[in-house]
Amino acid sequence: MRNVLLAVDGSNPSEQAAKFLARIPHFDPVKLTIVTVVQPRFVHSSYATNELIQKAYEQDRQNAEKMLAKIEPLFDGADVDVQCELLEGVVGESIVQKAKELNADLVVVGATGHSQISRMLLGSVSDFVATHAPCSVLVVRPDLLPKPGSPLRVCLAYEGTGPCQAALEEFQECPWHGNTELHVVSIATCLNDLYSDTSFIQHYKDDLAKAQEQLEEVSDHVITHFLEDVHYGEGITRFTEANEMNLVVLGETPRSQFSRFLLGSTSQYVLRHVPCSVWITRNRMIKNLKQGTQEQSKVTANG
Repeated sequence: MRNVLLAVDGSNPSEQAAKFLARIPHFDPVKLTIVTVVQPRFVHSSYATNELIQKAYEQDRQNAEKMLAKIEPLFDGADVDVQCELLEGVVGESIVQKAKELNADLVVVGATGHSQISRMLLGSVSDFVATHAPCSVLVVRPDLLPKPGSPLRVCLAYEGTGPCQAALEEFQECPWHGNTELHVVSIATCLNDLYSDTSFIQHYKDDLAKAQEQLEEVSDHVITHFLEDVHYGEGITRFTEANEMNLVVLGETPRSQFSRFLLGSTSQYVLRHVPCSVWITRNRMIKNLKQGTQEQSKVTANG
């Protein structure tokens, strides 16, 4: 996490996202670009309306500049090189494009919470960014952020596969020693007919033990959980709710020739159903896929 893009819009969720990012530890100096997007307004053209629209646009720009000036001091004293930038255009598309231009490692956005009656979908901007950003994405929900002095409770969804291992390795890039509780959760689906196969169960537990050993290098408090559920995403969601997690970390595999990064079914389900913040990791999988493509191209050329 050396090159981070933080998108803010003046709302409480985006301000809380900035405060949450300021709390995440890091080993190396971080280049942080804080952006806000002013979207031009369009109405039927006439001299009167054009003048009014121009005034409103200038007011939007002034408000955006004040907001950036308010967010920047949150990172005072940290080993962070902060740059602020005001963008123009469609909000979600502008953020994703800026992430590509910066070759960002992580994009951070705020999202609305959940309704009291049913699960609420993410806002259009955070949903778009999470789906299309060409790097890892942290979607912050203010409802379940840790209170000052309370430990940060993190759930790492883990099953020993490539994306999960990549998520673990990306998570290791931050020193989580101190006031952080890390829960590594493995969900086995439809195990009723397989409980008699002790080697199958042991395979899950061995993977968890290896994950715990790796994470103890960067965390003082690592707990593993082996659970059964009918659906992987539902299992993570239930664990998150029951244990009041503040952050869920899960791996995602990018698709479509690295040009469009669509969410998979599990990450989409978790992102849209858990009540807390979600960190979708992609960077190491992208790197591995690119290396594989380059190696395959060399083999083809030599052949």
